[in-house]
Amino acid sequence: MTAATPSGGEPTPHDGRAAGQGAPAGTEHAAATSPAGSPAPPATSPASATSPAPTTPPASSTPTAIPRPPTPTTASPASPAPAAPAPANPAPADTAPANPAPADPALANPGLAALTGPDGHRAERRGRVLRYAGGDVCPFLGWPDDPDERDWADLAALLGPGGQAGFAAVDVAPPPGWEVAFRIRGVQMLGDGVAGAPAPEAVPLGAADVPEMLDLVERTRPGPFLERTVELGGYLGIRRGGALVAMAGERLHLPGWTEISAVCTDPAFRGQGLAGRLVAAVAAGIRARGGRPMLHAAGDNTGAIRLYESMGFRLHRTVYFTGLIVPDAVAAPAREQSREPAEATA
Repeated sequence: MTAATPSGGEPTPHDGRAAGQGAPAGTEHAAATSPAGSPAPPATSPASATSPAPTTPPASSTPTAIPRPPTPTTASPASPAPAAPAPANPAPADTAPANPAPADPALANPGLAALTGPDGHRAERRGRVLRYAGGDVCPFLGWPDDPDERDWADLAALLGPGGQAGFAAVDVAPPPGWEVAFRIRGVQMLGDGVAGAPAPEAVPLGAADVPEMLDLVERTRPGPFLERTVELGGYLGIRRGGALVAMAGERLHLPGWTEISAVCTDPAFRGQGLAGRLVAAVAAGIRARGGRPMLHAAGDNTGAIRLYESMGFRLHRTVYFTGLIVPDAVAAPAREQSREPAEATA
């Protein structure tokens, strides 16, 4: 996810997680707002590939049947029915479920859509569970929509004891013994109406720039950015006096959509609109390939949400980003119960 302050639109630091750990930053990896049309919530931080050109989005899922309405009854004028009492203990906001899945399956489960679609050449698979090969590109998994015990066993075997599993914009209910490293509520925003615009001062970033990029991420905490995240492509930066002071790029590539991520600005250079210019430039690159930009932001980061809305992004739904730690007790038996050994996809 990405973040920005209410004034100037520059990303704010993350909440203190180590670089590459955490969810959409304030993640790319955090707390919720309501879907499009609802007011944006209060503020913190948010968080973040070259891949084949996006393809046409999958067809929408079959509509759910509408239940038959109950037969109406007539209340006696003399004895009107009493109003239903309010619940004694309404669920707190931070435990409210995410919005219903969107019609586009790619947006409902972006990690799975990416690793079974445009990012499939980067996938490592065990059973029905996929991850970005090597573990140092992107922490988010391709997780099945209907996980069972064998999927959890395969995940434990794939990552090993103490491994961290990242789930992007999907709700998960881990088995007993799995430690929750983070659970962050955020918003998914779509830029299907965003054309983007080039930023003349932005320069492409690559492998040679990784040390500077990691240093900037360490100081700004935009969300998970690992040693090989730059391989996901589309990274642009702005330099001042030769030093990298702002950057943004791409992360998950879904059929028809590309996620903008790792938007961050050195604190000394905020308030100059650098984040907005870089996001617009990355969006322009996505559009040039025939894709549509989208992103995730911290649900309570009103500054970031307002910035993106001012650029034409629209709130789509509330989502969760979750990180789980594989327990030592599960990893060994998981290798016997899993469906098949780990393998890299073609």
